[in-house]
Amino acid sequence: MAASPSEPDGARAAGEPYDLAVVGAGSAGLAGAVAASELGLSVALLDSSAHSGGQFYRHPAPALGAVRPEALHHDWSAFSDLRRRLAASGITRLSGHHVWSVVREADGTWAVHAVTGADGTAERPALVRARTLLLATGAYERQLPFPGWTLPGVVGAGGAQAMLKSGLVLPGRRIVVAGSGPLLLAVASSLAAAGAKVPAVVEAAGYLRYARSPRALVTNPAKAAEALTHGAALLRHRVRVLPGSAVTEVHGTDRVAAVTVTRLDRDWRPVPGTGRRIACDALAVGHGLVPQIELATALGCATRPLPDGTLGLAVDGDQETSVPGLWAAGETGGVGGAGLARTEGELAGRAIAARLRGRRAESTGGTGGLRRRRDRMRAFADVMAAAHAPGPGWPGWLDDDTDVCRCEEVTAGRVREAAADLGAHDARTVKLLTRAGMGWCQGRMCGTAVACLAARGGPAEPPAERRPFAVPVPLGTLAALGDPVDPSGERHQDAP
Repeated sequence: MAASPSEPDGARAAGEPYDLAVVGAGSAGLAGAVAASELGLSVALLDSSAHSGGQFYRHPAPALGAVRPEALHHDWSAFSDLRRRLAASGITRLSGHHVWSVVREADGTWAVHAVTGADGTAERPALVRARTLLLATGAYERQLPFPGWTLPGVVGAGGAQAMLKSGLVLPGRRIVVAGSGPLLLAVASSLAAAGAKVPAVVEAAGYLRYARSPRALVTNPAKAAEALTHGAALLRHRVRVLPGSAVTEVHGTDRVAAVTVTRLDRDWRPVPGTGRRIACDALAVGHGLVPQIELATALGCATRPLPDGTLGLAVDGDQETSVPGLWAAGETGGVGGAGLARTEGELAGRAIAARLRGRRAESTGGTGGLRRRRDRMRAFADVMAAAHAPGPGWPGWLDDDTDVCRCEEVTAGRVREAAADLGAHDARTVKLLTRAGMGWCQGRMCGTAVACLAARGGPAEPPAERRPFAVPVPLGTLAALGDPVDPSGERHQDAP
């Protein structure tokens, strides 16, 4: 197996389940794992990446020789503290573990199934058993298609930031940043600081909507300070911010050569005659983030609608989901940033330790303050989601030849035909008629677009997130389930 236990001798008897399994080693997962470990629990921390930190704290491999990786990050000290506590703990760290299913066993414990390796195709499956479970699986980028978005040189906004943080490379020399959401400001300032020319940040919504919720702004001064920091960086690098606009077409033959930026009305419909071309060799685009909740919904966890039209997990005051023994933290409940994720992770870790010790969560100390901080930051997250929610008119960007599902090459015209002529009113029915969403990404890239086109101007039904497999699984892995190996090297003949 790729990993071996790192807990001290005697912390967990051989063959015994861990007290807690944490899925995801980003801000929320790290905070939850170290909080629970410091309160005496045996903890296994699984993550698909080779390095802890998640998407937010991506950092270059040591071989790249980065002298100051913290220069590419906001609030690096918080991550450094978590990493120090992780190194000092007895947590079993399982990197390169892609969790594809979680099962509740007859004895009440959780069986966490994973495939190993950089791309999940290592030789054998992995199995981790635990008494409780914390899901901190984060989120993925939401993409709204437009003509030319499949050209080389078009990357996700978060993808561009990941290229810079983990690979120290830029997607181009002259990069337009577009879409909607506060991530755009962070991406643009990072790219400009790294030497890229950023002609414009194209924001489909705007920033005046935040003024409708002054209480959330006043009670979260750190967010205002962060926005000012990014704004100052953009001014310093002479980056224009174009609110109420969108990239509605990409031009080029072999790769991006230019984009058309068009003004939008309040419903995100393109305003005729306002398009203008901006020369560039790359486009970093994203329209917010979508909570990654497939593992939880497969277990029947309740969800709640979020202000931006996505679904997040419904949790109680201690971050426990509707399924007893299963907690969730971070972006799974709605996108709110690394600070909120850390707070929710620590709150969950403390609550889990208290539950297993037969005590109330308040007995661990500091829980009340964590809850208040969580509630304050979660309120701001909801304001942020509402401010940048896609308007109903964005499908007006698309012509019928625009690919909506990149994996299966399904065009907007085919989706519209399925809705108008064949009676499809949701993404699932469109999938059955057109194969949209049946490719490698399983609808993560196209799900929002397909649902909006199927709704034909009405309220779009959020894409169904209940799947038997959370990640692609090789058939050989499924065939080997009769004799999987856990990270300690033990074979389990009775595994499901």
